[in-house]
Amino acid sequence: MSEATFDTGALIALERRSQRIRQVVTRAVVLGVRISVPAAVVTEWWRARTDARERILSLLEVEPLSERIAKAAGEALAAVPGASAIDAIVMASAAARGAVVYTSDVDDLERLRSHFPAVRVFGVGGPGART
Repeated sequence: MSEATFDTGALIALERRSQRIRQVVTRAVVLGVRISVPAAVVTEWWRARTDARERILSLLEVEPLSERIAKAAGEALAAVPGASAIDAIVMASAAARGAVVYTSDVDDLERLRSHFPAVRVFGVGGPGART
């Protein structure tokens, strides 16, 4: 793992102290792996400031939405009927950096792999997740 991208489900799993995602973070820190989260994911996840949310964000790099990522995500939405914009942004972001994605919505992100075949998707627990 050279870089990792978390989606909203991964942030929720961290907030709920899921053992699986905590192991991922611990291993990433030990190996010096960059963990990023697209800014749009923060929008979907953040409902109010809490100490726990601030700690979680301090572990991650929040990636702004660039025009290049926005266009790649839009093309994925056109290619994969029913995909969500935020899932497409997560996959486009990971594809641009050669990152793996951690999610609780494996099935949704796996459908987007038809457009981003190089991105590997790993489950962190929760509905629809496979590890």
